[in-house]
Amino acid sequence: MNLIVVHKLSNQPSQDAHSLLKLAFTCRPVTDVVVKRLSEWNTLRPDDFLVAVPGEWKRADNGNNRRILFYNDKAAVPSIWSSFREKTWYVVSNGRFLVSADTRLLSKTVERLGCDVVAVNIDPNLRAGSEKVHTDSKCNLLGFRLLYADTIQPVPIPSDWPHYLFINSRVANLLFSDKIFSDAFGEFINRCKSCSATIVSIGMGGTSLDLNTEEGLLSMLPSGSSKKPGRNGSNGDSVPAAARLFGEVLFGRNVDVDENTIITGPSVLCDSVKAADGAIIQSSIIGPDVSIPAGAVVRNRVITDSTQILQQPIESSSAGFSELRADTLYSGSFRTWPKLSYARCVKRIADVIVALIVLVIFMPFVPVIAVIIKLSSRGPVFYKGIRQGLQGRPFACYKFRTMQVGAHRLQDELQDYNEADGPQFVITDDPRMSRVGRFLRETYIDEIPQFFAVLLGQMSVVGPRPSPESENVRCPFWRDARLSVKPGVTGLWQVCRTRKRMRDFQEWIHYDVEYVRNLSPALDLWICLKTFLKMLKNFVRQFQ
Repeated sequence: MNLIVVHKLSNQPSQDAHSLLKLAFTCRPVTDVVVKRLSEWNTLRPDDFLVAVPGEWKRADNGNNRRILFYNDKAAVPSIWSSFREKTWYVVSNGRFLVSADTRLLSKTVERLGCDVVAVNIDPNLRAGSEKVHTDSKCNLLGFRLLYADTIQPVPIPSDWPHYLFINSRVANLLFSDKIFSDAFGEFINRCKSCSATIVSIGMGGTSLDLNTEEGLLSMLPSGSSKKPGRNGSNGDSVPAAARLFGEVLFGRNVDVDENTIITGPSVLCDSVKAADGAIIQSSIIGPDVSIPAGAVVRNRVITDSTQILQQPIESSSAGFSELRADTLYSGSFRTWPKLSYARCVKRIADVIVALIVLVIFMPFVPVIAVIIKLSSRGPVFYKGIRQGLQGRPFACYKFRTMQVGAHRLQDELQDYNEADGPQFVITDDPRMSRVGRFLRETYIDEIPQFFAVLLGQMSVVGPRPSPESENVRCPFWRDARLSVKPGVTGLWQVCRTRKRMRDFQEWIHYDVEYVRNLSPALDLWICLKTFLKMLKNFVRQFQ
């Protein structure tokens, strides 16, 4: 049996109260995840281990895991060793660390040493593939050594409990006749000396994760992500219906999640967690009784107390563009037109007329839409994005906001679910989108503010979709074509695309280039007609 002992970090309760190590072994469902990962990593004896946790950490709801036992300062050791007294070696692991090493090499080395006690610390610098620098006493370089295999070397006896402690059965009862591992490691060494037990310390190449750090504890979460959201409650608990989930998310008891809260896995929400409207939780562990305020973004964090959460400012997508000139964003021209041509003269006149008509018709509805957006979700009414216009000139493109505040922060986290095959980002039933925003986008009402850009001459009614520089740099030929004309509120790609999987980007390039090549009054009128019919169809469908 491998006994994994979790030692108290401090004798001062104030320092121990919110330790991540305590969270790992006392708060469900985090404890279930940690124990499962210990079983997967515990290559010494994967099916034969117990985790000993300080007795003062025990609560009414965390004492049911069969792998966990609670000890106090006077806990009797024989009852713990009784099930494996016939073994030659007792293996005691430090529960603070999740370690992985070549167990066959380690076991052979321990047997060969022939000592009563062997302390083992796992050192990543001794892993195969590591490179060591050798110097003399004056720090002059002597050479480099590449480790082709995991290395074991003697090291000084550590000052704290090592990753592994191998104890020969013939001295175990002498060393632990009245106490389990509640003392400091120095006292254990003194006990070894008083019993004349021989002890040696070695370092070995391997991997080590500290569970009392955010990085280490977050590494315990499942690394794989499911295409479908997971709604798993510990011990069959109910999961909030309002939660908008992506990936594997585990819930404790009495979790209260408001509407429009987005949670991406792998994440764990412990008992009595509260997440207010519009909060975003990404790949994080939220401890018990923690309240996430409205609009807060918690990303790759372990939160044990509500005071740890700081409201993070929304990053501006326009940063850095103000100092760039157009000629630094654009390298050529796919096509040009004379000043009095349709593309440069007549089309501009038509744009102004159409924009004025649309804005006059919809202006009475703008205040109503603004109020609905404000009431339905936290954040501004309008979304502002920096896009490239004619010859790559940047301009501010406004739309009615359809997504939650901070949605752009989630794009990297959700790349595994991206259904587009190019620089676009498309997800069916995007969890970042608000309910009102979904209606606005389906009916194209969110595009109305773009007609102000049409009046200013930054956009056209018909043209390629306005894109940021990050998308245009992917394909120079396509970029030069689409930046030869002003971007449009609607376009050929918008009305002709099929949305077939792994073809959307190819269709986008094809239709944008075709539009620039064949730009004409007849083509623009046809696109406007198709757009109107599509808008009407989508609008009616919302009420069916």
